[in-house]
Amino acid sequence: MLRKIRAVIVDDENLARVFLRRMLREDADVEVVAECTNGREAVAVIQKEQPDVVFLDIQMPEMDGFSVVHNLSGDWLPKIVFTTAYEQYAIRAFEMHAIDYLLKPFNQVRFADMLRHVKDRIINEETTDQSQVRALLNTLGRKSDHLERLVIKNEGRFTFVKVAEISWLEADDKYVKLHVGKSTRTVRQTLNSMEAQLDPKRFTRIHRSAVVNIDRIREIDAMFNGEYELLLDDGTKLNVSRRYKDRLFTLLGKPL
Repeated sequence: MLRKIRAVIVDDENLARVFLRRMLREDADVEVVAECTNGREAVAVIQKEQPDVVFLDIQMPEMDGFSVVHNLSGDWLPKIVFTTAYEQYAIRAFEMHAIDYLLKPFNQVRFADMLRHVKDRIINEETTDQSQVRALLNTLGRKSDHLERLVIKNEGRFTFVKVAEISWLEADDKYVKLHVGKSTRTVRQTLNSMEAQLDPKRFTRIHRSAVVNIDRIREIDAMFNGEYELLLDDGTKLNVSRRYKDRLFTLLGKPL
């Protein structure tokens, strides 16, 4: 290459920045010109440095990765490689084919594939395709949208699950088990975080460790202690705690 690729790293986690910096240092074609710990700093640095590529974390306090790009003024945009630990964003990036994407934790093989992709685009394109990038950001950054599909990574393979097919979700420490019929998938996320991304007209908390798809409920039985038991269409039985019963019945409506 005639010149080095100028890169900026944006992540609020120090370990993530250190890891990216070390990986990039192994490539003689890349120069890290700046590192940022938050979105507001990133906007100023990116506009000043005009890097070729930005490794941009999605989840950051105050200003997330989507907002960073939305706040970059002018027609110019660098190549954006989003990084995040949450699988649910990945499928939307895959669908657009506009930029690359790193799902934490990623290995050297995945990183090398991404970097080859970035290099190819920088060598073969003089400017970033603005329409594709903006369209991707609009798709990813709509706060009012709810998840429709999930991409789940397991041993280097990606599988896709339609949210409507999930019967219920179960908390398991820092993970969530997705019960889809008789099968179970696990995602690296908390139940609170997952619930916040689901359609509240279709999914509701019934217990501190469980969220249910109301379309999968077949019957509700009253228990002697003021709690209720749900029977799902696949035969699963779940308890509804007194704390969440009002929310459930508000969604289901009054009995006829």
